[in-house]
Amino acid sequence: MLLLIKMASSSARLMSKKLSVAAVLLLCAGAWLLAEARPHGDIDSDFYSIVGYAPEDLGSHDRLIKLFEEWVAQYRKAYASFEEKLRRFEVFKDNLKHIDEINKKVSSYWLGLNEFADLTHEEFKATYLGLNLNRRQPAARNSKNFRYEGAAGDVPKEVDWRKKGAVTEVKNQGQCGSCWAFSTVAAVEGINQIVTGNLTSLSEQELIDCSTDGNNGCNGGIMDYAFSYIAGSGGLHTEEAYPYLMEEGDCDQKAGDEQVVTISGYEDVPANDEQALVKALAHQPVSVAIEASGRHFQFYKGVCGFIYFIMIYILPS
Repeated sequence: MLLLIKMASSSARLMSKKLSVAAVLLLCAGAWLLAEARPHGDIDSDFYSIVGYAPEDLGSHDRLIKLFEEWVAQYRKAYASFEEKLRRFEVFKDNLKHIDEINKKVSSYWLGLNEFADLTHEEFKATYLGLNLNRRQPAARNSKNFRYEGAAGDVPKEVDWRKKGAVTEVKNQGQCGSCWAFSTVAAVEGINQIVTGNLTSLSEQELIDCSTDGNNGCNGGIMDYAFSYIAGSGGLHTEEAYPYLMEEGDCDQKAGDEQVVTISGYEDVPANDEQALVKALAHQPVSVAIEASGRHFQFYKGVCGFIYFIMIYILPS
């Protein structure tokens, strides 16, 4: 699951420059919005609300059943059989026990009964976690020179690129391990808006179907390979021309219109260098993938640790 932070310069002089992408491995604090498993584009605020519980619920079988039924109604769950519903109820109870135990121990974040409360942790990881760092990553271009190493002046305390119009509406990967594609696309959408002034929703499905050299569709991937695909293929189609299916499909590089956005390549930000990251954040968009394999993250709401950053630079033409 992903949080996309986008930061960039809005100078009109950037209009004549090409785009390039950079990556960094670094630990940092930040916030995470856990995407619920709903069809892409079909999102409302009520669906994102988390069902609450009282400690007394855990001590009463009748209250647990009532709580489960409320949760089922909230998330519009439907099970193939009564036996399957009973099995999911048992998983739900075990997850609620875990949530309650953690909430009693920690105060810096809170766990709750979200969309995933009827999944075992192994089921959750297998379905929703798609960043694959076990594979060899492609070599980045221009990685020896950090573009903002000599950046002068104080960086701002905060930048909200949503207010600057560089962030599209919230998207949802659904039941497909395609977080790597969403991270890639959101970063490119942001930098494209900064350079051209146009905020265009781009196609994650194209990456799932076509970026197969190093990536594996709904079974995971790495943003580096996706950036390489975009740079080498001529760019991405729009979301409308190549819509999201929540599953792998056949690559269609003639999806009804010309590719509208491309980049020239990508390069690395110095690893484990917080000042380098801060300088870059003050100038450019950053997309973030989260290491969310711990059980807490399945029910998480609050602050977490980022471990993987992809940054987009604007390079002179």
